[in-house]
Amino acid sequence: MRVLKNARLVDGRTVDLQITDDGMISSVTAAGTSVTTEIDAVTDLGGWLLLPAMAEPHAHLDKALTAEMIPNPKGDLTGAINAWIAAASAGKITHEGIVERAVLAMEQLMVHGVTAVRTHVNVMASIGATAAIAVREAADQFDGLLDVQIVALCGSPMTGSEGAPTRAALAAALEAGVDLVGGCPHLDPDGPGLIKVAIEAATEAGIGIDLHVDEMLDPTVLTLRDYARQVIDTGFEGLVAAGHCVTLGMQTPKVQAEVAAEVAEAGIAVFPLPQTNLFLQGRDDPTATPRGLTAVRALQEAGVLVAAGGDNVQDPFNLVGRSDPLETAALMVMAGHQLPDDAYDMVSNNVRTAIGLPEVRIEAGYPADLIAIDAPSIRGAIADAPMSRRVFRQGRLVASAHQQTSIHRDA
Repeated sequence: MRVLKNARLVDGRTVDLQITDDGMISSVTAAGTSVTTEIDAVTDLGGWLLLPAMAEPHAHLDKALTAEMIPNPKGDLTGAINAWIAAASAGKITHEGIVERAVLAMEQLMVHGVTAVRTHVNVMASIGATAAIAVREAADQFDGLLDVQIVALCGSPMTGSEGAPTRAALAAALEAGVDLVGGCPHLDPDGPGLIKVAIEAATEAGIGIDLHVDEMLDPTVLTLRDYARQVIDTGFEGLVAAGHCVTLGMQTPKVQAEVAAEVAEAGIAVFPLPQTNLFLQGRDDPTATPRGLTAVRALQEAGVLVAAGGDNVQDPFNLVGRSDPLETAALMVMAGHQLPDDAYDMVSNNVRTAIGLPEVRIEAGYPADLIAIDAPSIRGAIADAPMSRRVFRQGRLVASAHQQTSIHRDA
């Protein structure tokens, strides 16, 4: 039995938590009233705010932390893609490099309060499943510390005779044990065909689908609608998700509502990704520059599960990023016009639900995946993002950070 004592809840109560050996909260009582004779470890949280741990629904661990090595002077999506292809052709992307950077990126996520991450990894004709194998090797180092899901991000083309090498790469990735099928239908010569291939492959493998969808500002492109309709028509029963969905934000309110209703019927979770889309999108629109976000409010009103992610971190697709979901939450407040409590849900329990993990509540019977943070409230945590944090997975301390500041008036 583990005990976390002197934890402050969002309602102001200070409590003690008892946690079973299998990582579940067994009791939440007023501070100082927890009694057990079989305590293995006690952690005093000193009145820090206790929240459900955060999760990252859309990372790119094979690309993370390459901004210095692979510059993107142009700054847009095409520039990032071309920069990555050129680096790969030059032999800069190695197995050992991917493993090393992916490990560092996962450590950074953990220290910031993440206990689960879903990452997209390139699976292409030119490299097969090599990147997926490297990321899996990195993920194995976090067994028991971090839940890691790998999406096979299939290149294009994926359809027709020209797509046969990509489909062979996907088969190799499935053999290597990826957890979901991915791809970019808006970039394929046959977007609906790519969706069909993804559904068929995922159905046969018994896994889920997570596609990059409509990552552009062209309102004439709307493959999200076809994605929803194919999921409905096939009766696909696995987890389904769509990242980006930028062009939905470019539609009229009527079209947004219609498509959102279909997405809700299909059970597709949608992941807005503010950091990368604010960086990449709108560079050719000097007047009333779009924010590059999907139609968050229309999706929420239709009952779609909306969770937010950080996407790329310090690579050609996003030169900055801190591997901190509180940064994502802050951008959902500022650019997505979400209330702070809702923004926090979008980087914590909404993510967990979308990627198939159980919800966390600070109540008996729920998983003890938690973060304690030295902040006055959820709003304050998002606003200041203090680095005094303690991260618990299944009740066990797995990461911590301590922030110290000083004002030297006599200097």
